[in-house]
Amino acid sequence: MKIGIVCPYSFAVPGGVQGHVVDLAKALLVRGHEVSVLAPAAADTELPHFVHPAGRAVGVPFNGSVARLQFGPVSYARVRRWILDNDFDVLHLHEPVVPSLSMLALKVADGPIVATFHLSTPRSRTMLGFRPMLRPLFEKITARIAVSVLARRVQVEHLGGDAVEIPNGVDVPFYAQATPLPGYPRQGGTIGFVGRFTEPRKGMPVLLDAMRRLLVDFDELRLLVVGGGEAEELHEQAGPELAERIDLLGQVDNETKARALRSADIYCAPNLGGESFGMILTEAMAAGTPVVASALDSFRRVLDDGNAGVLTPTGDADALAAALRKLLTDQARRQELSAAGSERVARYDWATVCDQVVRVYEAAVAADPRRVGEAAVRQDIAEGES
Repeated sequence: MKIGIVCPYSFAVPGGVQGHVVDLAKALLVRGHEVSVLAPAAADTELPHFVHPAGRAVGVPFNGSVARLQFGPVSYARVRRWILDNDFDVLHLHEPVVPSLSMLALKVADGPIVATFHLSTPRSRTMLGFRPMLRPLFEKITARIAVSVLARRVQVEHLGGDAVEIPNGVDVPFYAQATPLPGYPRQGGTIGFVGRFTEPRKGMPVLLDAMRRLLVDFDELRLLVVGGGEAEELHEQAGPELAERIDLLGQVDNETKARALRSADIYCAPNLGGESFGMILTEAMAAGTPVVASALDSFRRVLDDGNAGVLTPTGDADALAAALRKLLTDQARRQELSAAGSERVARYDWATVCDQVVRVYEAAVAADPRRVGEAAVRQDIAEGES
């Protein structure tokens, strides 16, 4: 199949949806499909060969964060030209409710259209207010995917209809085979964190508070941080004593991220909300690193209700410190959680997830009214000749 994929978020700033789109495209290419991805990005941005930059994006407050989106007449023209220049068998739009390229593509396109919903935002007044305007557009969608139960619920509540649940995928061998960073694993214990550490909903202040409670008992404990944000702000939040325990790698490529996950004794996700799935949890599990995470609904589902990782009350630094302390002093338990996580994450491997997505594509193509009409004409001709 010739598949067009549209990402609404800029590739200038890494994120879960962007990673999902790239990994899906790679998995489809391995299976022999032809894939083109359209996404906001400046022309000089380093991109995979199958990603076509549609131009620079602007920062917009969205879902408790700042999303870099692209909209307007020039963007509309670029989306229209990309669709017209390609004769896609199916068009796959990610987050078409977000005011960016996917929404524009939905307005332009006809034919088999698959939409994937990632957001798990509770009932939104903004989305409910725009529902009458969006509903005619969403009638053009042939098939819908939600990456989680929560994302499916939001889609149903805001826009009606239903969606098949297909989780975010993870390249399990890529993380499992990564080599630790130089000097790791190290004596004294290492806690890992990946994400935009100055974004409030990622919960870094909670983790820092928990770390302070551990310093008395673990005088060589360190925090390995991967992600974007202001280093000065992080060090100020940490304070002098804790700041010197932080190894900040900043924004890194996927290989370095995988190596960092393999380097940590425990991966910690102290997030406060706004997560529809939890891709970083699956990446940590694929790396064989035991996980301690907030008991968000999305994280609870990924961690099999605590069977594949430790869940702590959201925002509770005392509980988080207690969970980390227990694991840091119990190597056998860490090994048990590592094995349970490795078993659990197998269901999220792209080898499985991609096949599920392709089946949705095939169903969408089969349900295309134009193809149904052509089939009916061919049947009428055949019956007339018989």
